[in-house]
Amino acid sequence: MRPARFPASIAYIPMPVKRNITEVVEFGDFQTPESLAAQVTLLLRNMGLKPTAILEPTCGKGSFVSAASANFPEAEFICGVEINSDYIEIAKRLMTDSRVRFFEGDFFKLDWSIIFAQSKGPWLILGNPPWVTNSKLGAISSSNLPTKQNDRKLKGIEAITGKSNFDISEWMILRYLEWLKHGYVIAILCKVTVARKILSHAWENSVPIDLAAIFRIDAMRNFNVVVDACLFVVRAGACESKSCEIYDNLDSATPSSTLSYIDGQIVKGASDYRRGRHLLGVDPNYRWRSGVKHDCSKVMELTHTNSGYVNGLEEHVDIEDTFLYPMYKSSGLSAKPRTARKMLVPQRYPGEDVSEIKSVAPKTWAYLTRHRDLLRKRGSSIYKNKGDFAIFGVGPYSFTPWKVAISGFYKRLLFTVVGPIENRPVVFDDTVYYISCYSEVEATFMADLLNSEITRSLLESLIHWESKRPITVELLKQVSLAEVAREVGRLTEYRRLVDSADPVEHSLGTYGLFQTC
Repeated sequence: MRPARFPASIAYIPMPVKRNITEVVEFGDFQTPESLAAQVTLLLRNMGLKPTAILEPTCGKGSFVSAASANFPEAEFICGVEINSDYIEIAKRLMTDSRVRFFEGDFFKLDWSIIFAQSKGPWLILGNPPWVTNSKLGAISSSNLPTKQNDRKLKGIEAITGKSNFDISEWMILRYLEWLKHGYVIAILCKVTVARKILSHAWENSVPIDLAAIFRIDAMRNFNVVVDACLFVVRAGACESKSCEIYDNLDSATPSSTLSYIDGQIVKGASDYRRGRHLLGVDPNYRWRSGVKHDCSKVMELTHTNSGYVNGLEEHVDIEDTFLYPMYKSSGLSAKPRTARKMLVPQRYPGEDVSEIKSVAPKTWAYLTRHRDLLRKRGSSIYKNKGDFAIFGVGPYSFTPWKVAISGFYKRLLFTVVGPIENRPVVFDDTVYYISCYSEVEATFMADLLNSEITRSLLESLIHWESKRPITVELLKQVSLAEVAREVGRLTEYRRLVDSADPVEHSLGTYGLFQTC
């Protein structure tokens, strides 16, 4: 499928508009190349789409409007809306098609009923909404945001620590679904993760979708950004479907995979999921944890050199080993080096009084006090009123001698056994997830269960590797190790290991936090 060529009269000619980097971030300003807009609209036309009305709610300089004008001659009304008045002027000068109208307006404030009153449709809503998250906008104090609301009904620390973060395009596309009920198509360039979240919302809430498709695009080539992006096509209709075909690119004739909505969640590889879903359930003996969250690596993480410890500020640090623990980040899990990195862990559990450090380890107390201002500047609200040296993701489970761990970031499904180093338990940063074990035999056995073919195929059906953090606690905790042990004929061994574990001895004794080395 070749990109359509524009008639000379409406050729897209880039014109410079001065925008600083903050404005680019604030408005998610990644202008769509004319060749991509042409290819997308031609694909939609070849899919049999014949809209009588077309809307691009964030039209920028108008490349999609121009492409729609060229490839949908039967359309009676084509409309572009844009918040940037300079872009509107550029688009108006380039367009001579009498069917096209441009409106200057703020997406979050515009009365969209005025637009939809122009035609009964069927409508095509297309374009490229901003590729920026609400947290990024908050960081630059932008007002270009929707009214805040907890649509996902997250509670407590989940809402505070980032799970409530969302792409602005996600919010916009959800509004697209609300605008129209039947006889419309949405065709949007967005992140693949956003498309999947929209599908999850639509299927969970029985939005009448009879066709959904994801066509992957090369974001580096088209937008010079490293992200998994796609053309996301949704058609409303009375025959509700709960599957979405995924195509490797805009030229693909057949899908490479399919997303399905089963048991209230999106899966890929429905047959693998159905084959292993009897393993789903809460395991009574093992709970997945994330590593320590401190948000100040320059102070809390040290490297051991020939001349002693050095922190992220390149300062030589002279402190006691009492509160220092060998640590792994995601990148260290697979190689498992005899780590030279240490983490300063000043609490055994969140909220613990740390004043005892002053007498137990006075050098450590002086070091923390000297960097109090940096620790106070940690941005997350979870640290508010929790004490200057507060950390999270820590408890008795952090100090067990053996663990089975996996990276949340790396695109590799591998569970690794991690044991003590120099008679100290290894701790992780918060990019790592793990279960606690009390012996090497127990950890090795649990890793065998997790790395078994049946467990891996089930997890693969649930993992979406294009996500920023494809593996999460929520994903891992769905699998019951007891059920896996039963499946592979090792339930007796599982029970024996669980019964023989001595958490008191290991978590607070030999490997206890206040052990002096």
